[in-house]
Amino acid sequence: MKIAVGSDHAGFELKKTVIAWLEKNGYQYDDMGPYNEESVDYPDYAHKVAFAVTEGKCEQGVLLCGTGIGVSIAANKVKGIRAALACNPEFATLARQHNNANIICFSARFSDATTIEKSLQNWFSSEFEGGRHERRVNKIDPCS
Repeated sequence: MKIAVGSDHAGFELKKTVIAWLEKNGYQYDDMGPYNEESVDYPDYAHKVAFAVTEGKCEQGVLLCGTGIGVSIAANKVKGIRAALACNPEFATLARQHNNANIICFSARFSDATTIEKSLQNWFSSEFEGGRHERRVNKIDPCS
């Protein structure tokens, strides 16, 4: 499984944590940038990750910005993306199980490495439950 990873300048340092976790756990990844801490616009990187997922270059994505809200909003503008902000490991689990989210987003200012690593573990070990959730998820895309 290949994972698209991106951030803005605020998320740059914790993006290194995400990449290290992916490597340690045997995931391939595509680092979509940025590659330093210079100020950048988060929508540019959210869109890169989102299009990598919708175009099938990567199966899932991970995004980080200061709050995680900006990258979530920007990624969700791309048809077929269900980006979820995971404030804790339980949110990560439910985002996969109930929302079939294909991008997980984190706050660089309000999360720490331990929380992000546990959230990634939960995210990648969970699967969409379907059933009553599938009906609800199917109502999302027609609005695009």
